[in-house]
Amino acid sequence: MSVEAKQAKQIIIDEIKEKLNGAQSAVVIDYMGITVAQADAMRKKLREANVDYTVYKNTLVKRAIAGTEFEGLAEVLDGPSAVAISKEDATAPARVLNEVIKDFKKMEFKAGVVEGKLFDKSGIQQIADIPSRDVLIAKFMGSIQSPVSQLVRTFQAVADAK
Repeated sequence: MSVEAKQAKQIIIDEIKEKLNGAQSAVVIDYMGITVAQADAMRKKLREANVDYTVYKNTLVKRAIAGTEFEGLAEVLDGPSAVAISKEDATAPARVLNEVIKDFKKMEFKAGVVEGKLFDKSGIQQIADIPSRDVLIAKFMGSIQSPVSQLVRTFQAVADAK
């Protein structure tokens, strides 16, 4: 192997390491079976959720994750694999990819690491079903607001009755 080829591979390994540095989660999927248009639509949704999605050679990813909290993903890096990484929202890669998988009826999860814990295919599927942080906050606020609103109406009814 030439020096240039080794340097080129090292640049990619360093890029992967940089993307994983400080990441809250990384999800590996089998991306086969989607069209270019579907791939573009998926990438757009992932970008909107601030999720980095890239296809790398499995051997380069294995080298990049060696000795890191993402090392467990090496077990599933066989065949076509793509990696979705988020530094902001731990559930975003799984959640957005799950929507895409449902829409296209293609692709499948392989595994993922979320907040330092390795999850298999079914574990990542469960994480994918968790609503986004914003949705959870909205539901929580709604559940708090409802009893308070009811209490205010009750007090108003008592005041009106006098």
